[in-house]
Amino acid sequence: MNLLITGGTGYFGQAFARAMLDRGDYERICIYSRGEYAQHLMRQKFNDDQRLRFFIGDVRDQQRLELAMRGIDVVVHAAALKRVEVGEYNPTEMIQTNVDGTRNVIQAAINAGEADVVYLSTDKACAPLNAYGASKLMAEKLALAAAQESTKGPTIAVTRYGNVAGSTGSIIPTWRAAVAAGRPVYITSGQATRFWMTVEEACDLVVAGLHYRWAGCLLVPSLPAYQ
Repeated sequence: MNLLITGGTGYFGQAFARAMLDRGDYERICIYSRGEYAQHLMRQKFNDDQRLRFFIGDVRDQQRLELAMRGIDVVVHAAALKRVEVGEYNPTEMIQTNVDGTRNVIQAAINAGEADVVYLSTDKACAPLNAYGASKLMAEKLALAAAQESTKGPTIAVTRYGNVAGSTGSIIPTWRAAVAAGRPVYITSGQATRFWMTVEEACDLVVAGLHYRWAGCLLVPSLPAYQ
């Protein structure tokens, strides 16, 4: 069995790759991402050239995805633009990566004919109020529609998870850095709540998507809300 992770050098991608390497479920894990230096650092960190492969590519490029999916059995699609404020000023970029990129992943998997797909969505796709959430909702719709239509092709499942504690660019590392530097810790609102999960829980949710995927499968975990 061979696995491809789009956005594989990201916080989740690296954690999931490590978990799958530890489990030993896959002979080869292909990391698909845009940043060659991030891939270089990950290669050095993991030091597993026997099982880990690196493929420079963008989810906006369907032909490149199809090439990367040769011999791949499972695709975990984690690549996305995720920062809410970035999406408000750059909605076109959000669409091209999060929506069109997801469509490219799905179509490449269908053309490959063998690669099943688990798409990583977010709680912000539920009744979205910003460009990021709206783009992820549209990507969800594309994945679920393709799952219903793909009677002979790959199975497609969607996992919708919350905020992964400690992920790159999230608030927890920002708070820790402020505390370490002796600076004040700022919050937007004392009344705000967020749904949190550990990266281990996020990996387990995707594994569940791999094992229990069926046409139109949308997995939503029950997460605690923290204030």
